[in-house]
Amino acid sequence: MQQLADDILARYARQTNYAPLGREGQERLGRSRVAVIGAGGLGSALCDQLCRAGVGYLRLVDDDRVELVNLHRQHLYTEEDAAAGELKATAAARHVGRINSQVRVEPVVARVSAGNVLELIDGVDLVLDGTDNWPTRFCLNDACVKRRTPWIFAGVVAGEAVTMNILPGRTPCLRCVYDEPPPPGASPTCKEVGVLGPAVQMIAAVQAFEAIKFLSGRSEAMSRSLTRFDLWTNRIQQIDLAAAAAGLDCPCCKQGRYDFLAPSARNQE
Repeated sequence: MQQLADDILARYARQTNYAPLGREGQERLGRSRVAVIGAGGLGSALCDQLCRAGVGYLRLVDDDRVELVNLHRQHLYTEEDAAAGELKATAAARHVGRINSQVRVEPVVARVSAGNVLELIDGVDLVLDGTDNWPTRFCLNDACVKRRTPWIFAGVVAGEAVTMNILPGRTPCLRCVYDEPPPPGASPTCKEVGVLGPAVQMIAAVQAFEAIKFLSGRSEAMSRSLTRFDLWTNRIQQIDLAAAAAGLDCPCCKQGRYDFLAPSARNQE
């Protein structure tokens, strides 16, 4: 058994040689459980990076199918997947299995809603946002704060991207920063204004790096800022979340109201 463990860890030697991670951190990664919500641009990149890093279990949640128009930014998929109209969750699980057979993968073909979100995040250590819409993110935020499950928010459109870490009880939550989802049509979408593949890969890499910090037991090294990147103009902005949320009586993480899990939210699914 010791020889087997050593052989497995040899795969990650270039990671464990990095002192802040080390063998102990790598072993923690191997025992960790992660839910990736959305298996499109961000989600498929997260699956690829985390399976290569040796995360033990990945739950991949998506109900969409691979299309040719996805391939410039959804690097885990192939032309064959698009031609066959493969479900992203099952295609991603198959590719992850070929990359790292040591990772246990659970594909879940489902659209996240107020009615199923608590079940979808059940039993995981961390939730990663690979979604492309605000209502789902607010639903995720309520569920993760209620369950006290850390999650990492991210979004990308055109050449811009944003991310923030949400550690319930330790950091502000999504509703501390964004009071409510923008009204339909208020926020530009990738379909309307486009998106460049490197922007997706870059912000997914930031998410994955922060996930590795958390899962390896190094949460003190995680960012406490909301970070925005404009890759076209090479600008980076960091907003101190604690300062931004100071004095706010957040309805979610301060008052314990979970509006986006309420029956009225379910009726709008």
